[in-house]
Amino acid sequence: MSNASVSSGTDINTILGTAGTRARFGRHLRWIGVPVVILLGIVAYVSLRSGDHSQAPLYETETVSRGNLVVTVSATGTLEPTNQVDVGSELSGLIEVVLAEENDRVTQGQVLARLDIAKLTDEITKSQATLASAEAKVLQGTATAKEARANLARLRAVSRLSSGKVPSKAEMETAEATLARADADVASARAAVSEARAVLSSNQTNLSKASIRSPINGVVLNRKIEPGQTVAAAMTTPVLFTLAEDLSQMKLQVKVDEADVGQVEEGQSATFTVDAYPTRKFPARIVRVGFGSQTTDNVVTYKTILTVNNDDLSLRPGMTATAEITTAQRENVLLVPNAALRFTPTLDNDSKQKSGGGIIGSLLPHPPEPQARKPAASAAKGGGQRVWILRHGEPFAIGVTVGVTDGRFTEVVGGAPGEALELGMQVITDVRVSSK
Repeated sequence: MSNASVSSGTDINTILGTAGTRARFGRHLRWIGVPVVILLGIVAYVSLRSGDHSQAPLYETETVSRGNLVVTVSATGTLEPTNQVDVGSELSGLIEVVLAEENDRVTQGQVLARLDIAKLTDEITKSQATLASAEAKVLQGTATAKEARANLARLRAVSRLSSGKVPSKAEMETAEATLARADADVASARAAVSEARAVLSSNQTNLSKASIRSPINGVVLNRKIEPGQTVAAAMTTPVLFTLAEDLSQMKLQVKVDEADVGQVEEGQSATFTVDAYPTRKFPARIVRVGFGSQTTDNVVTYKTILTVNNDDLSLRPGMTATAEITTAQRENVLLVPNAALRFTPTLDNDSKQKSGGGIIGSLLPHPPEPQARKPAASAAKGGGQRVWILRHGEPFAIGVTVGVTDGRFTEVVGGAPGEALELGMQVITDVRVSSK
């Protein structure tokens, strides 16, 4: 480009007046940009600071109170009579008559049912005849022995008179042997009499057993036979009736879980409910806690027996009951919610807000980084239980010694030296983040 051309362009800008305008626009742009950058930095700073405050923790608290605490253990089971008896038959035969129905009150010795006794009567008649025959043989043997004894006495007298010349020695030995056989026959006949009498007595006993009698005073719970039914008692004794001795006194057998059995002891009181009377609570008392375990579906339980008063006979055997066993009672004790014992504050050591990246982000001013929150102050020493209260807006731990719990509240029986939990204090149970 020639010098003439450059000079020509400069003259044109001078004529049009554009050279001064460009210079003035550049100066104005610099003065406007500085406040804009400062404004953007202030907005970013305020935004980051407000974002940091929006994460401030808010604590939920409950008041330490005094009250009564009742600790119970739940268990389920069934009601049973104190003494339940299954009545069966030792004999096989045909049921001739049934004399008792369900719910009938019976007395000891009362006939409940009777078997057909025709065959038993025949057996008795036969055994009586056998006994008579045996007794006759005893009489016959006695007579024979008497005859043999008399014959031996005569021979001995002859021998004495003849100075031993007669009878011969062989005759004497034969007479002695005959007497011995006669005495043995008498003994055998007498043994046969004893055997015949035993058979007769057994048959008479069987005849008495054909009448099925009640062994106790009680109530018929179940009747499992009908007239005309055949009873077969060859291998096992069939159950014909189920009797309960006294329904005014019953027992409740419950299964206590292995996690609770350490709290359950003999003599503790309890209450229970049944589906038949859902609004009524019946009292009971523990009389035995079993040492033997029972495992059902991999759940280990222990059989526990409670006595129940049933004077109005409203409870019936077999009812399912849900028992609440009172294992501990405390009156006017300091109570804290269990949530307070489970609570531990979370210390936020990484709450710094970082600005956006890139060149613009690096140019913007940053707020001062928040310092890591200091560990909460604590009065609890060692590894015991503790609860947290708010002191100057920060969680403060107080060591406590706890007693029994009912699952919602726990008894406080002591505290750490120098800092004790007091009535009316607000203990922290939970923490949440504000949504500002």
